[in-house]
Amino acid sequence: MNHQRLTIVAKILAKSEKRELVKNELIKLIKTTLAEEGCINYDLHQDNENENLFLFYENWESRALWQQHMNNSHLAEYSKATEGAVENFELFEMTPIS
Repeated sequence: MNHQRLTIVAKILAKSEKRELVKNELIKLIKTTLAEEGCINYDLHQDNENENLFLFYENWESRALWQQHMNNSHLAEYSKATEGAVENFELFEMTPIS
């Protein structure tokens, strides 16, 4: 198992009319995710210029532990609750340089 720390940047663009739904569902993910094994931080941001744009900045102890997170039921519940409400989703897996 790779024990190198992993940084995740997830960019979520909500449809304008669904912004509050998406925001509330994203907020619901925070407490549960922070309690997961390997989660160092799980920070949600909203863009100052485009209120429909949200960004998660996450750090995990390893990619394997992040993958466990990705398979958890609360993410499936989020996906179901926001189906059709997200305009675009991008995910970046990054390795800290220093």
